[in-house]
Amino acid sequence: MAELDVNAVRADFPILTREVNGRPLVYLDNAASTQTPRAVVDDIEHIYYTSKANVHRGVHCLSQEATSAMEASRERVRRFIGAESTDEIIFTRGTTEAINLVASSYGELLEDGDEIILTVMEHHSNIVPWQLLQARKKIAIKVVPILADGSLDLDTYRSLFTERTRLVAVTQVSNVLGTVNPIAEITAYAHERGALVLVDGAQGVAHLKVDVKELGADFYAFSSHKMYGPTGVGILYGRRELLEAMPPYQGGGEMIGHVSFTGTTWADLPYKFEAGTPDYVGAAALGRAIDYMEGLGIDAIAAHEHALLEYATKRMLEIPGMRIFGTAPGKSAVISFLLGDAHHYDTGILLDQLGIAVRTGHHCAQPLMETLGIEGTVRAAFAAYNTFEEVDAFIAALKRIQPLLS
Repeated sequence: MAELDVNAVRADFPILTREVNGRPLVYLDNAASTQTPRAVVDDIEHIYYTSKANVHRGVHCLSQEATSAMEASRERVRRFIGAESTDEIIFTRGTTEAINLVASSYGELLEDGDEIILTVMEHHSNIVPWQLLQARKKIAIKVVPILADGSLDLDTYRSLFTERTRLVAVTQVSNVLGTVNPIAEITAYAHERGALVLVDGAQGVAHLKVDVKELGADFYAFSSHKMYGPTGVGILYGRRELLEAMPPYQGGGEMIGHVSFTGTTWADLPYKFEAGTPDYVGAAALGRAIDYMEGLGIDAIAAHEHALLEYATKRMLEIPGMRIFGTAPGKSAVISFLLGDAHHYDTGILLDQLGIAVRTGHHCAQPLMETLGIEGTVRAAFAAYNTFEEVDAFIAALKRIQPLLS
C-alpha cells in the first residue's frame, strides 16, 4: 500500500492555506463536512459553463451531455459500493433524505405492531424518521445500548428480535464515538430472522471500503459532502426487489410513466424515486469526488487517519482532566472529548480563536449524550489532508486554553 503524500493532498485544497483569526487554519470538523478538492470544484464549474441543461428529457446536445454526466456518476457510485445495478442507486439530497425515503416508502408496507430496532448511538436522522412512522403506523421501536467502551451491546441486540421484527436501522460508524459497528454480523443475524437492515453509511463511506453485498445491507445511505464532494447530494442504495415493491416517496416530474386525471403510472427504477429536477451538477461532481478518493487510495487514507488518531489520542491523554468518549477497538478517526468540567461550547470558541476548527454540541445524537450523562462534547475528526503538525498545534491550543477554563 502506497503511503499518502499529505503535502501533495493539501495542495489540492486551497482553503487550507487561509488564516482564521490571524492563525493558520487547522480544520478538524471533517465528521460534519470535509473540504472539497480543486478537481471537484473545477468539475462543477466546467458543467455549469459548458453543459448546463435539464437532464433526461431533452433531445438537444446540452441536455444529453448533462444526462450523460449524471448517469456516468450513477454508474461510478454503483462500482464504488459494489451494487449490482444502477437501478439500485437513487440520488437524494443527502443521508437524511435517503433514510426518510425508506421510512416513508418502505414504512408504508409495515403494519401496526411491527418492530424496528435502532441503536442508542444513532444520529437524529436515523431516529426521527422512524418516530414519524411510529405516529402513523403504531410500530414499536427498540433500542440497542452500548458497552463501556462505546461498542454495541450485541447480546442485547440479539435478544431484541421477535417474530414482529421487520427492520434494523444502524449506523456503520458513530459520528460521536468513532465506533465501527460489525455490520456484516448485524445483518447476518437480522436476515436469519427475516428482518431487513438499513445502514447509515454517512460516517463510513469516506473512511472504509464499502461493498454493500459483503456487508449484507438491504439499504445503504450516505452523503457526498462527507467524502470530499459537494453539498446537497446523497445516495440511497436499495436492493432492486425492495425498491420495486416500495411506493414512490414524492410525486411530480421525472418519476412518472404516464399521467392522466384518471390515474398515473410510475417510471422504472431508479427514476421512480427521483421526482423533480435533480442536482445533476452535484451528482456528476460526486463521481469526481469518488475518483479523487480512489486515486489517493481508500486504504492509504484510512491508514493515515488511524495514525493521526493514535498520535492525537496519546497526546491528549497527557493533558490533566482530559475525558475522551469512545474507546472501542478499531474506532474511526473521531475524538469526542471534554476538558475537565469545561463546557464544550467554551472550549470550541477558544480553540477557534487559535485557528482550530472543531465541532461542539450534541452532534445530533442527544439520546447518546443522555446515556453518557453529558450535554455534549468537543469533537475533532481527521481527514486525508490533516497532518501531525496540525495535531501538535491542536494539542498546544488545548494546553493554552485549559487554564482559562479551569
